[in-house]
Amino acid sequence: MHSFTPTPDFLRGLVAILRGLTPDESVAVGQALYETGFRLIEVPMNSPEPLQSITRLRAALPADCRIGAGTVLSTAVVDAVRAAGGDLIVMPHADVAVIAHARAAGLHCVPGVATPTEAFAALAAGAAALKMFPAEQLGPAVLKAWRAVIPADIGLLPVGGITPANMAEYLQAGASGFGLGSALFKPGQGVAQIREQALAFQRRWAELAAGR
Repeated sequence: MHSFTPTPDFLRGLVAILRGLTPDESVAVGQALYETGFRLIEVPMNSPEPLQSITRLRAALPADCRIGAGTVLSTAVVDAVRAAGGDLIVMPHADVAVIAHARAAGLHCVPGVATPTEAFAALAAGAAALKMFPAEQLGPAVLKAWRAVIPADIGLLPVGGITPANMAEYLQAGASGFGLGSALFKPGQGVAQIREQALAFQRRWAELAAGR
């Protein structure tokens, strides 16, 4: 038996990473993603006025859509995200102080990890799931090896270079979901194009889930 908290079911799926999103486009983009089936939306903190986007998304989308921040690097940012209405903290690294602070604040934290040592330290600090980053460097073979030692009820979400074409090999290796970046959203794209890309990911996810 292990003492780590199991990953909640809502974190076993597709996370929209909207790096570069602006507040003015946030509601239209968020609504398009929600309508195609996305229930996890992350606005990286190195986007223009990210806290304002988080606040607008939270006000516009139903309660079953989790809104949060990515590229969170400090405890102060955790507090700011919470004040803006976010309840999801995503990190590129595994600073245990930030993880523990997010957990104490009642937020779900998904830190970035690249080794088993980082993974287990993050879980001990209260991580809700683990972001395998960068997925291009780690690959399905590493994911499969990790899954042999990381409990099955802990979510592993590869992030970096994920497309509808390569999702299957990661799922077969033990992925619980994915963080989707530039293949889903790029600054300046129209809502119609974003919707089309979102549908492609959701269709592929549904196909793969049906075959598991």
